[in-house]
Amino acid sequence: MKRRWASTVGVLSLCTALAMPVYAVENETKPAEHHHDNSISGFIDYQELQKSLKQIAANSKGTVQVDVAGQSHEGLDIYTARVGTGDKVLLVQSEIHGNEKTGTVAILNLLKTLSNNSKQSQKIREEVTLVFMPMMNPDASEADKRRNSLTWSETLENFPQLAGAAPSWNYLDRGISQNYDYGANPGFDVNRDFNPDLNYVPQAEDFPGASNQPGWFITPEAQTSRDVYKSLQNEFGKVDVFIDLHHQGLYYVDGTADPVTLSLSAQFVPDPSTPEGAKYAEYADNYDYDFSRQLNLAAYNELQSYGNSKFTNISLYSQGLDLPGTALGSYALNGSGTVLFEVRGQTQSLGQKEKGQLVKSVERGLSGIIESVADGSVEQIDPEAYEDIPLTAYRPGF
Repeated sequence: MKRRWASTVGVLSLCTALAMPVYAVENETKPAEHHHDNSISGFIDYQELQKSLKQIAANSKGTVQVDVAGQSHEGLDIYTARVGTGDKVLLVQSEIHGNEKTGTVAILNLLKTLSNNSKQSQKIREEVTLVFMPMMNPDASEADKRRNSLTWSETLENFPQLAGAAPSWNYLDRGISQNYDYGANPGFDVNRDFNPDLNYVPQAEDFPGASNQPGWFITPEAQTSRDVYKSLQNEFGKVDVFIDLHHQGLYYVDGTADPVTLSLSAQFVPDPSTPEGAKYAEYADNYDYDFSRQLNLAAYNELQSYGNSKFTNISLYSQGLDLPGTALGSYALNGSGTVLFEVRGQTQSLGQKEKGQLVKSVERGLSGIIESVADGSVEQIDPEAYEDIPLTAYRPGF
């Protein structure tokens, strides 16, 4: 059951082996420093998120509706913030990996803007319904780590039918990864725990799985995202747009020495109507790759409009992926246009000035999508122009 804050009015009933770190199995290397040696004070922690959401909802006088959609493994509330009454539905989530925080700040900034009394904000609210999940994995956010804190033994308690199954491939219980000791504190990469079958029930024969196979909805965080998605499907018929906000390492715009500010992507599973995507044929009628490409171009074009600045160092994340266990892959197969944001750096390595620049990049890219969906201009974008966005390279000049 969802719990509401009394101070709000009508509160809502919200990376891989082929490529970059967000979608890769992390390397187990000894860190040069502890993960808290670098300050994360410039970002929003869990208590600050609660305070900010409550304040935004109160100041909006009912325009922004905040709900508790579920709880994390450790019992922290997972919030949604909803604004707008239009019939075009956008779901945006951040911090499914707890050390990827710029999206959370960008979401809070957008909520303040979208709830103001400007004519532009009012028009957007009339055309779209936006549901934000600003901190999907609060346990990991508080610990400044990638994974949640659920253990395999606790999973077996929750799903006794999995007794005898091998732990899922996205479970880490050894070594040190991204400056966090998972040997002492095991956990799951929540963004591998999604399944295109939104009613899937975990079965032992589906474990341990692999990166190119669906997940299982065994983590409470993935279950909460799915439940929000399904509730919006029930209310509106479909979720038109799904956007997932992430971080990546230091990469370069293909053929240049320019560090990437932000990578985008529209592709997480092969097209179900092609031979490569034949295993997803049952979803072919829902999948809309062209719309996903148009949405990505809306963000890309908005950021390019700022001329020669850090905002223009935008590239395409690795393509040709097959990741049905990610939220992006699963929701794309269910008919949502999908967009991945991957900003540069992790929280442990960002300076204060760079944090602000990256937050602004996410905010402006999201605004480009939201505004183009609201006024319908996204439908006029040539999806083939997506193929002209430069790729992300691993080394300068390559």
